[in-house]
Amino acid sequence: MTRPSLRAATLGGSPDDTESAFYDALQAGDIDRLMACWADDDEIVCVHPGGPRLLGPGAIRSAFAAMFEHGTLRARPTQVHRVQALASAVHSVVERVEVMLPDGPREAVVQATNVYHKTAQGWRLVAHHASPGTVQAAAAPESAPPAGRLH
Repeated sequence: MTRPSLRAATLGGSPDDTESAFYDALQAGDIDRLMACWADDDEIVCVHPGGPRLLGPGAIRSAFAAMFEHGTLRARPTQVHRVQALASAVHSVVERVEVMLPDGPREAVVQATNVYHKTAQGWRLVAHHASPGTVQAAAAPESAPPAGRLH
């Protein structure tokens, strides 16, 4: 399989920079820029809301390319909660996604987890897992889960 050359997804080299480059590429519909945000590893994983688990760069690239055939994806992360260690970072975000319906644009809410590893090429995405969210979750301030609730 021929992979696009890895080029720096970011200038600053932080997980936040890679996340920003990822969402910018989504909004631009630029598959090469989007894939440059991912680690060059066959074990990377992506799950879109209601979709199957996609393993490896080929499956992930194909899924995003199919999405881009219908236009760009206007998604922006909000309510970012960060957990970072030496060589990994986890960002829990609420994505606000603009979707076009027959009666005009509407905003959907998606809850996503983005996992980054520090690689020789800099911080790269190794997992993106997104689930449908609720308007209530998007409007709520960041908070801990209710006592006794694990998931």
